[in-house]
Amino acid sequence: MGDTINIKDTHPFSGSTTTFSTTYEKLTHVYGALKEKGYNPINQILGYIITQDPTYITTHKDARKIMLSVDREDLVRELLRSYLNKD
Repeated sequence: MGDTINIKDTHPFSGSTTTFSTTYEKLTHVYGALKEKGYNPINQILGYIITQDPTYITTHKDARKIMLSVDREDLVRELLRSYLNKD
């Protein structure tokens, strides 16, 4: 009467396979996703950093999930290091 499922079979699941190893890579990805959706990426990321409200970040290309995986303290530290050109 319909398709039967063999519970002994393993079915592959293909979720998001993109991984980012650095805060820079994550932030660059989020920036690109925001830009693609027509947002001002700097303003949106700033809004997120200041308020901790994830709705400033689009869900496009898993950008919100990726941004939430970044520790805010690490993010601010990296931004300051880059801005001040310090190691």
